[in-house]
Amino acid sequence: MGKKIVLTILAVVMTMVFSGIGAANDKGNGRKGKYLFRKSCRSCHKDGGSAVELSPVSKTQAQWMEVFKADKYKSLQCTAEWDKRSQKDLLDIFTYMHDHAFDSPSPAKCK
Repeated sequence: MGKKIVLTILAVVMTMVFSGIGAANDKGNGRKGKYLFRKSCRSCHKDGGSAVELSPVSKTQAQWMEVFKADKYKSLQCTAEWDKRSQKDLLDIFTYMHDHAFDSPSPAKCK
């Protein structure tokens, strides 16, 4: 009888732990976002590029949140590039830009 109670409690605790891990996974992958930004955006958004120079420290976290709101990016010149990206890719790029913004705890050190 005691073993059943202990196993039941253990099962409940494990379920809570794994569901917590799953919920934390809703955030994008910043490392992948950095790669995607450099691969897709950096060629234009650099000093002397065809678009305004841009890096994570170009904006605050709140400003990055505003840029990445649903459909907000469609008013930008590079809409065609954004439309090529999946929602997961956009989340990854947002995570990189937001987590290394000017006012973040760990701002990007280089452009």
